[in-house]
Amino acid sequence: MISTKGRYAIRVMLDLAENDTGSYIPLKDIAARQAISKKYLEIIVKEMVNGGLVTGTSGKGGGYKLCRKPEEYTLGEIIELMEGTLSPVACLAGKTNDCPRKAACQTLPLWEEYDQMVHDFFYGKKLSDIITK
Repeated sequence: MISTKGRYAIRVMLDLAENDTGSYIPLKDIAARQAISKKYLEIIVKEMVNGGLVTGTSGKGGGYKLCRKPEEYTLGEIIELMEGTLSPVACLAGKTNDCPRKAACQTLPLWEEYDQMVHDFFYGKKLSDIITK
């Protein structure tokens, strides 16, 4: 399940893309437009800055803006930064599938197929694909 943190991160990214004027956008403006607590958004955008999705500056004229063009972001990278792996089962969550039951697991192909579908769906969607303005 994708938590509010992942969903709100996408909303912040959309807000930044839709309201881009080249200047930094104050977090209070994003919070007001998105009807999300500014305090909660502070936690989210800090992770987004650390993850290289957005850049921020403080003080007069401060706020946040995208580091890249909207078409250069996938929804998958945004969600995984905020949520961690999208894998449905622990044995697929790491870089290698080193489960001791791998050779005998009858359900592994099912989970691998589902994992690939989720990955392809979110990594196949760009931020620009869901912009409405």
